[in-house]
Amino acid sequence: NTGHDGSMTTVHANSPRDALFRLENMVMMANLSIPLRAIRAQIASALNLIVHIERMRDGVRRIQNVAEIAGMEGEIITMRELFTYDFRGERRDGRIEGEFRSTRMRPDFLSRAARIGLDRELLELVGVAGGAA
Repeated sequence: NTGHDGSMTTVHANSPRDALFRLENMVMMANLSIPLRAIRAQIASALNLIVHIERMRDGVRRIQNVAEIAGMEGEIITMRELFTYDFRGERRDGRIEGEFRSTRMRPDFLSRAARIGLDRELLELVGVAGGAA
């Protein structure tokens, strides 16, 4: 965490939780003798969101989940799912049908969004009633 807001990276993983495991493993492979709890705490403080994109069997990449890193509970990094893709079926032409929907969870980063004037848009997007954070 360098204090530079707005960075982005790619990790190849099968789920948001798997992405966290892969990040842990990359740090452990460096043989730095850092305790696992410290590695997890650093990851939890450095990440805000994980966006999981999957290429579905019709060949189209779709966002499957947007998960917010909520912090640590004991030794575990906790996440809050904000959006998920709800698979509905497949059309005759093979195209997947579904809906990207909000879980209606209020994100912890709402106060940061308010500082830059995006709190109302964010609340509308996640489908949560109420004003600023």
